[in-house]
Amino acid sequence: MLAADPGVSVASIATEAGVDRRTVYRRFTSRDELLAAIYEARLTAIEDAIEDARLREAPVAVALHRYVENIIAVNRTWPVDLARMLTDDSVHARREASVREVDAFLERATGEGLLRPGLAGGWTNALLPQLMHLVARQLPDLSPAQAADVVVDTLLHGLGAS
Repeated sequence: MLAADPGVSVASIATEAGVDRRTVYRRFTSRDELLAAIYEARLTAIEDAIEDARLREAPVAVALHRYVENIIAVNRTWPVDLARMLTDDSVHARREASVREVDAFLERATGEGLLRPGLAGGWTNALLPQLMHLVARQLPDLSPAQAADVVVDTLLHGLGAS
């Protein structure tokens, strides 16, 4: 619901969850507190996805697929945009740590020959999250593993016939 309408009311969220809004308010004193908990859960899931992918030690092709698969699952489970919470210093710091980890992995993947060198600065780093976001929304019938196949194939081989 929050992905479709970030301004949705607590009452609507409670109705969708099948509980009374008082139940929600017993756990969260305000809408902002509820949103913070949701964003915290998404951020933690992203951090867990990165850790599980073993970006520093797994073979780069394996790590790339695992990371993409994990993030697609996160995007489907927690389809909310963290941008609204990035004004919070701790959230911003945690997100930046995740970005640095993925950036370092993409540099490693380039250095090991999986990704083509010489692309415009930051292009791969900008493209990969967009592909994951797109496949999570546009191909919902695919499992996270199947969706990761699409993303990785697109990233590595593009859309051309050759």
